[in-house]
Amino acid sequence: QVQLAESGGGLVQAGDSLRLSCTASGRAFSILAMAWFRQTPGKEREFLGGVSRFANITRYADSMKDRVTLSRDNAKNTLFLRMNTLKPEDTAVYYCATRESNTVVRDASSYDFWGQGTQVTVSS
Repeated sequence: QVQLAESGGGLVQAGDSLRLSCTASGRAFSILAMAWFRQTPGKEREFLGGVSRFANITRYADSMKDRVTLSRDNAKNTLFLRMNTLKPEDTAVYYCATRESNTVVRDASSYDFWGQGTQVTVSS
């Protein structure tokens, strides 16, 4: 089992930047691909980006690649997401996920473990 805990959410102003953290515990953190998703009520989880096992491959959603940067610190068992120029439409619950594969994919159903999520609210 892998446990994931997201942090860093909250209320921010439009135009600000945000950094979210996801800390893993349980099984060896370094063997898993990790990703960030977000979800708003009534919609499916949206892939934002992911990082492979040794952080040598990072994939981003086309819609987010200009505003999102992912990084991974295996020594601290932590995945980071930085998002710039926040907009009210970025308001969502942000989730961290892992899968038992080295490949980053966009399909949420392909991920095996999920955090509880952290709420991000962007005010205009």
